[in-house]
Amino acid sequence: MGQLALAAKITHVPSIYLSELPGPRFGSRQDAIDGHHEISRRCRELGVDTLVVFDTHWLVNASYHINCAPHFKGTYTSNELPHFISNLGYESPGNPELGKLLAKTCNDLGVDTLAHDATTLAPEYGTLVPLRYMNADQHFKVVSVSALCQAHYLNDSARLGWAMRQAVEQHYDGTVAFLASGSLSHRFAQNGLAPEFAFKVWSPFLEQLDRRVLEIWERGDWATFCEMLPEYASKGHGEGFMHDTAMLLGALGWKGYNAPAEIITPYFGASGTGQLNAVFPVTPQNGEHIPAAQASAAQGFQAVNRL
Repeated sequence: MGQLALAAKITHVPSIYLSELPGPRFGSRQDAIDGHHEISRRCRELGVDTLVVFDTHWLVNASYHINCAPHFKGTYTSNELPHFISNLGYESPGNPELGKLLAKTCNDLGVDTLAHDATTLAPEYGTLVPLRYMNADQHFKVVSVSALCQAHYLNDSARLGWAMRQAVEQHYDGTVAFLASGSLSHRFAQNGLAPEFAFKVWSPFLEQLDRRVLEIWERGDWATFCEMLPEYASKGHGEGFMHDTAMLLGALGWKGYNAPAEIITPYFGASGTGQLNAVFPVTPQNGEHIPAAQASAAQGFQAVNRL
């Protein structure tokens, strides 16, 4: 059966691409690029064949979705920040077989998920920016998973990650990496102040909150972090409400996970947001600590009002 060989929380901040281009930002995100290269190197050493990216730039309003087209190729310009990412060329092989296995297992385990293999849907830049540095030679197949979830519970995203690991380990003949593509705090600088905050976090509160969270990560206290995740995602402006992080931790064991994170690219500020690359060691996992599904509107209302 298959293996989840590597798990990581990664940055996709658009200034990574901008730092390739001649101009005042040239070279300014080399540390993030180097982090992507290192994660790619480790995946290659581990025999990973497919990168599964939990993408906080893929917005969905119902169900979870998997883009598992046979091949991805095109030119991308960000509608959000076209002055940062413009005419970015990309190409990667897809993995329809794995995408459909992931969706089937998620559905079998009670998480409503749709796989899209016969589609013209292109990946978002939460997938495309990291792949530019991790997969320039098209060594890996790629599957992208929606993680900007507008009407979803974090509990269900954790269950999605858990189910996807079951799919890999029980039904897939290959080796996979899970990449949670999103920031920590994600409060962009106010309009007109972006240049001033190009290398800063929006507020001292958000920066200190992020740094305290990273201390929790580095000592492997995931039980504490999982308890605080809904409030941290809300008050800390977590990107995509941190559904990517919930998916990753669900795959690793949620509150039962206890391995310390390894920081690959140290925490940095970008346009007001808090960013890093970090690898989470993959350890044996069972479903004992995976949260129950939140299926009722009443549960959701109560959860939101506790924040």
